Amino acid sequence: MFLTKIAIPNNICLKCISWNKDQGYIACGGESGLLKVLKLEMQAEDAKLKGLAAPSNLSMNQTLEGHSGSVQVVTWNEHFQKLTTSDQNGLIIVWMLYKGSWYEEMINNRNKSVVRSMSWNADGQKICIVYEDGAVIVGSVDGNRIWGKELKGIQLCHVAWSPDSKILLFGMANGEIHLYDNQGNFIVKMVLSCLVNVSGALSIAGMHWYSGNKGYVEPDCPCLAICFDNGRCQIMRHENDENPVLIDTGMNVVSIQWNHCGSVLAIAGSQRAASQDKDINIVQFYTPFGEHLRTLKVPGKQISAVSWEGGGLRIGLAVDSYIYFANIRPDYKWGYCSNTVVYACTRPDRPEYCVVFWDTKNNEKYVKYVKSLMSVTTCGDFCILATKADESQQQYVLVLCNSIGTPLDSKYIDIVPMFVTMTKTHVIAASKEAFYIWQYRVAKKLTAMEINQVSRTRKEGRERIFHIDDNPSGSVEGLMDYAKAVEATRDPICCITASDKVLIVGRESGTLRRYTLPSVSLVQQYMLGTRAYQMRLNCNASRLAIIDISGVLTFFDLEARYTDNTGQQMTGEQLKLERKDVWDMKWASDNPDLFAMMEKTRMYVFRNLDPEEPIQTSGYICNFEDLEIKSVLLDELIKDPEHPNKDYILNFEIRSLRDSRALIEKVGIEDASQFIEDNPHPRLWRLLAEAALEKLDLPTAEQAFVRCKDYQGIEFVKRLGNLQSESMKQAEIAAYFGRFVEAEKMYLDMDRRDLAIGLRIKLGDWFRVLQLLKHGSGDSDDALLEQAYNAIGDYFADRQKWVNAVQYYVQGRNQERLAECYYMLEDYNGLEVLANSLPENHKLLPEIARMFVTVGMCEQAVAAFLKCNLPKAAVDACVHLNQWNKAVELAKNHNMKEIGSLLAKYASHLLEKNKTLDAIELYRKANHFLEAAKLMFKIAEDEAKKRSKPLRVKKLYVLAALLVEHYHEHMKNTQKGKLKGKRTEATSALASLLEEDSMLSDNRIIDHAWRGAEAYHFFLLAQRQLYEGYLDAAMRTALHLRDYEDIIPAVEIYSLLALCACANRAFGTCSKAFIKLESLENLTAEQKQQYEDLALEIFTKHSPKDTRKPDLENFPEGGEGKLPTCIASGRVITEYQFWMCNVCKHCVLDREITNYNFCPLCHSSIA
Repeated sequence: MFLTKIAIPNNICLKCISWNKDQGYIACGGESGLLKVLKLEMQAEDAKLKGLAAPSNLSMNQTLEGHSGSVQVVTWNEHFQKLTTSDQNGLIIVWMLYKGSWYEEMINNRNKSVVRSMSWNADGQKICIVYEDGAVIVGSVDGNRIWGKELKGIQLCHVAWSPDSKILLFGMANGEIHLYDNQGNFIVKMVLSCLVNVSGALSIAGMHWYSGNKGYVEPDCPCLAICFDNGRCQIMRHENDENPVLIDTGMNVVSIQWNHCGSVLAIAGSQRAASQDKDINIVQFYTPFGEHLRTLKVPGKQISAVSWEGGGLRIGLAVDSYIYFANIRPDYKWGYCSNTVVYACTRPDRPEYCVVFWDTKNNEKYVKYVKSLMSVTTCGDFCILATKADESQQQYVLVLCNSIGTPLDSKYIDIVPMFVTMTKTHVIAASKEAFYIWQYRVAKKLTAMEINQVSRTRKEGRERIFHIDDNPSGSVEGLMDYAKAVEATRDPICCITASDKVLIVGRESGTLRRYTLPSVSLVQQYMLGTRAYQMRLNCNASRLAIIDISGVLTFFDLEARYTDNTGQQMTGEQLKLERKDVWDMKWASDNPDLFAMMEKTRMYVFRNLDPEEPIQTSGYICNFEDLEIKSVLLDELIKDPEHPNKDYILNFEIRSLRDSRALIEKVGIEDASQFIEDNPHPRLWRLLAEAALEKLDLPTAEQAFVRCKDYQGIEFVKRLGNLQSESMKQAEIAAYFGRFVEAEKMYLDMDRRDLAIGLRIKLGDWFRVLQLLKHGSGDSDDALLEQAYNAIGDYFADRQKWVNAVQYYVQGRNQERLAECYYMLEDYNGLEVLANSLPENHKLLPEIARMFVTVGMCEQAVAAFLKCNLPKAAVDACVHLNQWNKAVELAKNHNMKEIGSLLAKYASHLLEKNKTLDAIELYRKANHFLEAAKLMFKIAEDEAKKRSKPLRVKKLYVLAALLVEHYHEHMKNTQKGKLKGKRTEATSALASLLEEDSMLSDNRIIDHAWRGAEAYHFFLLAQRQLYEGYLDAAMRTALHLRDYEDIIPAVEIYSLLALCACANRAFGTCSKAFIKLESLENLTAEQKQQYEDLALEIFTKHSPKDTRKPDLENFPEGGEGKLPTCIASGRVITEYQFWMCNVCKHCVLDREITNYNFCPLCHSSIA
């Protein structure tokens, strides 16, 4: 931070200042009605000066006339470009911009009291004005009064809107803060935790509620800041926050304000200097979590107000009759690794940090969203993102990423990674009490998938943790004991830095501790005079650069040895060089004496602590090697993080490189060679080699390449020496320097189209290769042409431009990639045509078939699989897509045995979903009739239990029995196939029966397949006969039902029999039926009583005797002599001539069958 100032004419003291965040206007008000609007000049167009953090020339300086009293409040409405001001007389003026100047738009004066504060809401639609006497007015942007209120007996001094404009905060003169809704209704008095144990009079110095329009640094971030004149401050997450962040600034506060994104709170005021007997003006900067960032000392007698610039790069301070501008150099979360700038910013639409990996070489960016990001640290090709793991747990994560943001590894740690540094082998994270070391390992040049496999198999990188008060010797491992790591220390860590062999830890007292790496042992302690804020080690770890909290850069020689006053040998001494207002520095990675540093708005390069002339820039230094400094204009980048521009990367050459270049250009190679000999550096030798090549001075070029150890360069010079043609040499040199168009033209002029094509192939410029092949004379090489088409196809496919890729793959006859493109385009017709055009057993067919499977196109997938002779894969595809019919058909056609297990799986899947009929149909189609029959019997039994209609139950039993008949038939046919030509029909039938018997787990189903159907058939027949008046026939049929008590409930059988017998006046049979009913155990006592009462009623009137003996009793009941029953009439068949059904093998009397076209039981055709 560094200051510039602008004086106000006539020494008029300023009272207030406000910086318009959007348009950049600065309004300041002061005594005697002073009101000025200023604007600082926009940045220079020169790319090197672009982003300069401190332009201080004014492009506007207008005095606004209208106030007579001291102007006390100025506030901007950025949305509508209006300025609202008020003075000590209570006069309010709204100013508007017209043709580049500010004019009065509205005036208002209550003439009763003075305005103490004014605040526009977040969208600029409403303004709330509070007067000292307790009057509150809320008005609209067009000047209309929305509501007003008099708060009796209250002196108001501050007002603030909530971000959602639903709540108003009123600050009272006595220090209280009251919450009101946006209609002026009192809600509650705010609890001020920061004033606990504070006595005496105090007043509110400032209230600022950040609106969140630029996002938050983390979810649920504190955003409401309230500060009192005694220096006590509280930062709340919301108006009812019971656990706010509390700060005691130890200063007399006059003004506070958040920066543009709510990440830094500026608190301005004065503090009694310890050494002097007067107050000094200071601005303290805090994070939303109360961490102190910096202190800025400001000259002058009395500071009265503070305001941030819209980009957060400057603050304006009203001090006496001056405006001071402090240029802020923010500690961005950023880093630089392998040509990639990694930077983090917040966005209003997302709670996470947006981390952008911007590849400056290819100008491509990769975005990663990271929750609760704490820091970004880079080294070599990798970066470390330190984040909070979870709000509920105090755990943190170190994520190792490559330069496109792919996570390669991560570690969870239990200490706060307040300071993180990394080397090519180690990551070191430190809290205030301890430091954690992780020796990471990364597999080079592997894909992310391979890295995952490697990380699973390899031994984990070593992790160790050490407390700052420990003195490790390197022999004992630092055990991962977090309990010890959180123990308090009197002298906390304040910063760390490391190189490959050395770790330096700085402590608040100014002590430096030096450890060795990788075996961590304490080897030295040094004493500094300052508390370090940043530290940097040079490339051989001999010197340490230290920037303290006030921006003073000092140097410490770690290797220097000297004897102190007591005669003791000491190591390490402070160097004489000291620079102020330094905010960034970087050592050269290849020279221990070279470093670059940023001081105010200038970059200085030092060699052996001697500075070169400065360069004006405000870039952050990315890299310093090969005598070139690369810096990035982060301020510009963060303004528009979505659109990084290559202009934001600046390259600076240091003096020796510039001088050598000038010497070569102006004096010649020989003199330049002598100069470089005196000031050797590989970069300078390379410069000489390149210049010598341009002039075809091959011996000098070779010598220079040898000096800079460039083996490829030496080889190139040798190759040039072997070329005879001068023009060929020049073409090769043009290609070497990347002037490819020039080189290509030279080749073509020499009629060497082959070399021009070879050059473009090396460059991967296949579009140009294609052009050269097409427009050249003579036959072009077909193989090369195909290669070019395919390479261009790859180019478009890599960018997911599949339509363009298809055109080139078709011409390149690249069927594999063509299939992939059709698939990505969802052009399945094209894919089908491609599959049909391929020859049988082509290696691509299975892949195309799998593509069809993934989108559910079963028919095409099967065709492709069959074309490449993979019937099993075709069946699997059908099963996967639930096309079981097709699967069964394929399995039959290709005589597959494993279909049974698939069917069982699918059937169980259907049964789980209660799709029993689907499972039956599945088994039936697959000729697994027995399984189907078992399921059908179960359905029939379930329906019977539910007391469904008897006809429906009979049909279900018939279906089940028919499935069993199909099973018999299938078994017979299977056996016939097996025994063809070996045995007679009788033996084959016997064999099938034996096989059936061996397979049967449930013989009952097979032997008595028709029992269920018979039972319900007779049950229905008896009732039909009864209702049609054939009473004797009905009773005869009902008597048959006695054999089926296991299928139809006995109570129904005997009730029907009793009814038929009673109707037929066969009271003996009726009596037996009643006896059976009364003896049934599953009847309730009440039901039994009803049967007894009914029997009593019948048999008191009629004797329980049959008038004639029923037919059934004339014939044997069971055993071998049992006669068949006619299923049409229920009679016993005694004749030798009768009809038997081919399907169910049941009989009907000859005289009865003439009335039927279908079997009465199974309903199969009689013909």
